[in-house]
Amino acid sequence: MSIIRDCLDALLHPSARYDALTRARHRAFMAPRLLGSLAAFAAFPVYLAMRGAPTAIEVAAFAWLIAPILLSWFLSRTGRYEGAHVLSSLALAGLVMTVAMTTGGIESFAAIWLVVVPLEAALSASRRVVAFALALALACTALLIVFGLFDLLPASDASTAARGIFMACGVASATLYAAGLAFGAESLARTSVSLLYVEEDRYRLLARNMSDVISRHRRDGAVQFISPAAETMLATQVTRLLGHGLFDRVHVADRPAYLSALSDAARGGEARSVEFRLRRDAPRGGERGQNRQGDFIWVEMRCRPLEQASDAAASLEAEVVAVMRDVTDRKRQEQALDLARTAAEQADASKTRFLATMSHELRTPLNAIIGFSEMIVQEDALMLDAARRREYAQLINDSGQHLLSVVNGILDMSKMESGNFEIAPEPFAPRAALINCCNLLALKARENGIDLVTHAPEDLPVMNGDPRAFKQIVLNLVSNAIKFTERGGTVTVSAAAEGARLVLRVTDNGVGIAADDLKRIGDPFFQAGKTYQRRHEGTGLGLSIVKSLVALHCGEISVHSRIDEGTTVMVALPLAFSPPVQQPPNNIATLTPVLRSASQDQNQDQNQDQNQDQAHQVKKSA
Repeated sequence: MSIIRDCLDALLHPSARYDALTRARHRAFMAPRLLGSLAAFAAFPVYLAMRGAPTAIEVAAFAWLIAPILLSWFLSRTGRYEGAHVLSSLALAGLVMTVAMTTGGIESFAAIWLVVVPLEAALSASRRVVAFALALALACTALLIVFGLFDLLPASDASTAARGIFMACGVASATLYAAGLAFGAESLARTSVSLLYVEEDRYRLLARNMSDVISRHRRDGAVQFISPAAETMLATQVTRLLGHGLFDRVHVADRPAYLSALSDAARGGEARSVEFRLRRDAPRGGERGQNRQGDFIWVEMRCRPLEQASDAAASLEAEVVAVMRDVTDRKRQEQALDLARTAAEQADASKTRFLATMSHELRTPLNAIIGFSEMIVQEDALMLDAARRREYAQLINDSGQHLLSVVNGILDMSKMESGNFEIAPEPFAPRAALINCCNLLALKARENGIDLVTHAPEDLPVMNGDPRAFKQIVLNLVSNAIKFTERGGTVTVSAAAEGARLVLRVTDNGVGIAADDLKRIGDPFFQAGKTYQRRHEGTGLGLSIVKSLVALHCGEISVHSRIDEGTTVMVALPLAFSPPVQQPPNNIATLTPVLRSASQDQNQDQNQDQNQDQAHQVKKSA
């Protein structure tokens, strides 16, 4: 059998060698025809020995049996399976018609073979070929009937007994041929089923070993089938995801998009894509206290309608095939890119605010210094008296002090960001430092018409920290409170020991801070309100410096405020502070690239700072 199969495979057309079912059909077409023709050739000498000299009809009938060889050659050369069946139907119908017309017409033993014509065409698996063969058999039957009615057929000289024998042979041969066709159809059906099982096993193997999850849904989202890869993705059993089990795991906010994609795919007939979050179960045996509900992962689902066998079935039970993929890593990268883009935009905005703020803070005192110094230079022409010169000199000194404070603030923030700001913790009395700072700002408060109230109990414990940094925290907070409080307002400064911490509160009933601006309080160069509509002087570094100094002391700061009601800033510092080995804190705000260049030239800035301090002391002594 293997030799015969190999010989038949060698005769197949190249287009039929790569598909198992097509190869089986071509083999089933060629094998019986070649064997039948070879059998006819082998039987022809035996027939001659028994019959003697054949008639012209007999010679034509035997010659007609060579036609299957030509049909097999046609299929082997062209690969046109349906065309070969059409030619086979014509050849068989022509042979039957010829024999029947010479042996009695419709009453001939050969007429029964017309039934075999559409049966043989059924192996083509084509409705068009079967319809053509049926029409051809009916046409031949009608011709035989018409020829018999009008006596157009030659008279048959066979006796009744011979005619009965021929009829029995015709029926038996037709039955045997029909049985052969039935066995061929059964063989093709078995081959088709086995190939279907092989394909199903192949697709099932792919579904089990793919990292992506394949699922089949109804229009309402119910899961009909889901591949085993879902167990790895969601850490749960596949049976728990059937029905609406998968829908129950979709994040509540993403459920409308999930159902809309499935419904649109089932109704619209086009592929849909959607991203949503799925709850993944926590792994078994996790640590105590771990969230047992699991975390949500991002999933991308591409769904398309499942082709149905009929339009009626498609309208009643529209189903969707979906492929889901875990895209959590990609979403995290997108979120990281968004954060980086936001940080870059904020850095650019900080640069803009820095330039706007510095241009105002530096230009105003510089103009005063230049203008009043030019007036002192021209005192002879302007006839300035001593009192006016002292006034101008004081204004120049105040402008220089303002410039010095601006530069010192920038340098301090630069040092803090780069981690070069050193604090020297030592025991000190916070009450004395607090009262000293409030006394320094009392004059400024009186000039602005503000009542400065200090509550510092005498039993405040001694704390360990940097007294210089503590004073800078108090001065910045109280100065800001005075600055943003209207005339007639009150600023209250209180300190108390709460547990192992010293809690400092600075409260005012000033203009307050909007909720949107409150989130950004402490960012470098940020001031509440619009930059070009500021009512108060300042660089916006005060609270940034306070926030950084508090962080360096491992403390906490919080701000509570309402518009037109006032602001409360609370600072909590540990009483027993011990500096860590590595000083730079992670929560210090990142400055703009302008300050980054300043931190790289730190040594030069420190020398300039010392020179300015010496010059200031010389001026005061003068």
